[in-house]
Amino acid sequence: KTLRLVARYADACNLFAFDPDVVAHKLDVLRRHCDAEGRDYAGIQKTIIPALDAADDLDAFMFNMEGYAKLGIDQVWVSPVGPDPAGWVERTTARLVPRLAELGSTAPEAS
Repeated sequence: KTLRLVARYADACNLFAFDPDVVAHKLDVLRRHCDAEGRDYAGIQKTIIPALDAADDLDAFMFNMEGYAKLGIDQVWVSPVGPDPAGWVERTTARLVPRLAELGSTAPEAS
Protein backbone atom coordinates (compact mmCIF):
# COMPACT_ATOMS: atom_id res chain seq x y z
CA LYS A 1 0.00 0.00 0.00
CA THR A 2 2.81 2.42 0.85
CA LEU A 3 4.54 1.99 -2.50
CA ARG A 4 1.26 2.71 -4.27
CA LEU A 5 1.00 5.97 -2.32
CA VAL A 6 4.61 6.79 -3.18
CA ALA A 7 3.85 6.29 -6.87
CA ARG A 8 0.84 8.55 -6.62
CA TYR A 9 2.04 11.35 -4.35
CA ALA A 10 5.69 11.21 -3.26
CA ASP A 11 8.94 12.58 -4.60
CA ALA A 12 11.07 10.07 -2.66
CA CYS A 13 10.95 6.54 -1.34
CA ASN A 14 13.11 5.36 1.58
CA LEU A 15 13.62 1.63 2.08
CA PHE A 16 15.31 -0.40 4.81
CA ALA A 17 18.17 -2.28 3.16
CA PHE A 18 18.43 -5.61 4.93
CA ASP A 19 18.50 -7.65 1.72
CA PRO A 20 19.21 -6.51 -1.87
CA ASP A 21 16.66 -8.96 -3.27
CA VAL A 22 13.92 -7.46 -1.10
CA VAL A 23 14.90 -3.93 -2.14
CA ALA A 24 14.92 -5.01 -5.81
CA HIS A 25 11.44 -6.50 -5.40
CA LYS A 26 10.12 -3.34 -3.74
CA LEU A 27 11.57 -1.18 -6.50
CA ASP A 28 9.90 -3.42 -9.09
CA VAL A 29 6.60 -3.02 -7.26
CA LEU A 30 7.11 0.75 -7.16
CA ARG A 31 7.86 0.77 -10.90
CA ARG A 32 4.62 -1.14 -11.63
CA HIS A 33 2.63 1.29 -9.47
CA CYS A 34 4.25 4.21 -11.29
CA ASP A 35 3.26 2.66 -14.63
CA ALA A 36 -0.32 2.24 -13.39
CA GLU A 37 -0.40 5.87 -12.21
CA GLY A 38 1.21 7.22 -15.38
CA ARG A 39 4.08 8.47 -13.21
CA ASP A 40 7.74 8.68 -14.20
CA TYR A 41 9.53 6.15 -11.99
CA ALA A 42 12.84 7.97 -12.57
CA GLY A 43 11.33 11.10 -11.03
CA ILE A 44 11.14 9.47 -7.59
CA GLN A 45 14.30 9.58 -5.49
CA LYS A 46 15.12 6.15 -4.08
CA THR A 47 16.98 6.06 -0.77
CA ILE A 48 17.98 3.36 1.70
CA ILE A 49 18.93 2.94 5.32
CA PRO A 50 21.51 0.14 5.27
CA ALA A 51 21.63 -2.63 7.85
CA LEU A 52 25.45 -2.50 7.87
CA ASP A 53 27.59 -0.10 9.89
CA ALA A 54 29.90 1.60 7.43
CA ALA A 55 32.60 1.97 10.08
CA ASP A 56 32.89 -1.78 10.71
CA ASP A 57 34.19 -2.77 7.28
CA LEU A 58 34.25 -0.03 4.69
CA ASP A 59 35.10 -2.38 1.82
CA ALA A 60 32.18 -4.70 2.63
CA PHE A 61 29.89 -1.70 3.02
CA MET A 62 30.97 -0.33 -0.37
CA PHE A 63 30.50 -3.74 -2.01
CA ASN A 64 26.92 -3.75 -0.76
CA MET A 65 26.34 -0.15 -1.82
CA GLU A 66 27.55 -0.96 -5.34
CA GLY A 67 24.76 -3.52 -5.55
CA TYR A 68 22.20 -1.02 -4.34
CA ALA A 69 23.48 1.62 -6.78
CA LYS A 70 22.94 -0.86 -9.61
CA LEU A 71 19.34 -1.18 -8.45
CA GLY A 72 18.93 2.58 -8.81
CA ILE A 73 19.35 3.73 -5.22
CA ASP A 74 20.13 7.47 -5.26
CA GLN A 75 21.08 8.09 -1.64
CA VAL A 76 22.22 6.18 1.45
CA TRP A 77 21.33 7.31 4.96
CA VAL A 78 23.83 6.26 7.63
CA SER A 79 23.67 6.86 11.38
CA PRO A 80 26.41 6.90 13.99
CA VAL A 81 26.88 3.80 16.09
CA GLY A 82 28.55 3.65 19.48
CA PRO A 83 29.28 5.99 22.38
CA ASP A 84 31.00 8.72 20.33
CA PRO A 85 28.57 9.80 17.58
CA ALA A 86 30.54 12.90 16.59
CA GLY A 87 33.77 10.91 16.33
CA TRP A 88 31.98 8.22 14.31
CA VAL A 89 30.69 10.85 11.89
CA GLU A 90 34.13 12.44 11.47
CA ARG A 91 35.99 9.15 11.00
CA THR A 92 33.42 7.38 8.86
CA THR A 93 32.29 10.17 6.57
CA ALA A 94 35.86 11.22 5.81
CA ARG A 95 36.43 7.74 4.35
CA LEU A 96 32.93 6.99 3.11
CA VAL A 97 31.63 10.09 1.35
CA PRO A 98 34.31 10.25 -1.37
CA ARG A 99 33.82 6.57 -2.19
CA LEU A 100 30.04 6.89 -2.31
CA ALA A 101 30.29 10.00 -4.49
CA GLU A 102 32.56 8.12 -6.88
CA LEU A 103 30.10 5.24 -6.96
CA GLY A 104 27.23 7.63 -7.67
CA SER A 105 29.06 9.14 -10.60
CA THR A 106 29.47 5.72 -12.23
CA ALA A 107 26.02 4.29 -11.50
CA PRO A 108 23.87 3.56 -14.55
CA GLU A 109 20.96 5.87 -15.25
CA ALA A 110 17.63 4.58 -13.98
CA SER A 111 15.17 3.79 -16.71
